[in-house]
Amino acid sequence: MVRILKSLRQLAVIFILAAPVAVAAQDPPPAASEDSDWTRVVRSSPYWVSQGVFENILTIRRWVLKESGYCASAERHVLYDMRGRFLAWISDGEDREATQRLLNTTRKSLYENDKVEDWVAGETGQTGYPFALSCDQPHVNVDEAVARYLGTLPADRIWGAWDDLNFADSSAPESLHDALIYVYEHRSSQNRLTLPQALPRYLAGQILIESGAQARAHSRANARGILQLSPAALSDCQIAPNNFWHRLAQIDCALRLMNQNARNLAPVFQQRFGHLPEAKRDRLFTLLLVQAYHGGAGRVQALLDDPVLAQPAEYFAANHERFTAGDIAFGLIFHNLGRDRLGLASLYYVADVQLATEALCRTAKLKSTEFCEWKYSTN
Repeated sequence: MVRILKSLRQLAVIFILAAPVAVAAQDPPPAASEDSDWTRVVRSSPYWVSQGVFENILTIRRWVLKESGYCASAERHVLYDMRGRFLAWISDGEDREATQRLLNTTRKSLYENDKVEDWVAGETGQTGYPFALSCDQPHVNVDEAVARYLGTLPADRIWGAWDDLNFADSSAPESLHDALIYVYEHRSSQNRLTLPQALPRYLAGQILIESGAQARAHSRANARGILQLSPAALSDCQIAPNNFWHRLAQIDCALRLMNQNARNLAPVFQQRFGHLPEAKRDRLFTLLLVQAYHGGAGRVQALLDDPVLAQPAEYFAANHERFTAGDIAFGLIFHNLGRDRLGLASLYYVADVQLATEALCRTAKLKSTEFCEWKYSTN
């Protein structure tokens, strides 16, 4: 069974969704009400618990992506608290119901041993607490995706034309990375992009997570190509159906959408976080743009200006010295879980993109380049 599951996970890269992970196999994200048991735990948690949450979630997601640590076996679940701190792991039961019982027994034990201040039993349609994440998640093989992105094999290199873009040629195709840089620099020279300096690196990470850098990646939701764009988004970019898979067109369209999101979010972001130090402000804005690509700019804007959803943002803006930019980005989500269809998958997506960028910037080809200059920034 384990062998079959691993094979399915490797095949899943072809059909990877724009939201590639579930909250947990046993804990699907429900349509939570404000008085749900698990949302009560979230609402009662003070904002300061978001200190360190970014690195903590990165650690857990790294285990999933690398099939390492406590996720060395796919038939496990890990449990963690509101700070993203790992608490325990279980081996899965014989079936879904048995695994759920094991999770709830472990939750209760953690509470009784003072590892958490509260616990909530999970069941079908009801998220439990501490949170649980299945190690058996559809995900890309990061090493293979990096090699594909960098054009390690000749078959992975590209050339072509799109709109006014002309990249490489058939006699000397280049890597997908070179194509991304070419499109970004070309559009920037035309004054058509106003994006944070680190954004191209995160877009590269998104290519890895969205599709494994595979040109013909196609999700069940009908998202297509290296950046898993919907037909509606591609049409908005004036891309005809016969060019939906075109990698230059996909990059160009994604940058256009990112720029549109940045333009829409910049005023409210500046009003809320404009006083942060420049490097920290830019990093936070970049992470929110990645989140907006995944969940929609309107939902991110609500985290900044909605009278209820923006309460965490108000706190983090006033106390930003205590938190990294990543902590703030995740804290905005964590303290609004269950509202406006915000779920843990939103955090996992941004975490996975961050890990993908780090993997790229560990390669010999990129680690000393300007592209990776700010790779260790966590301010």
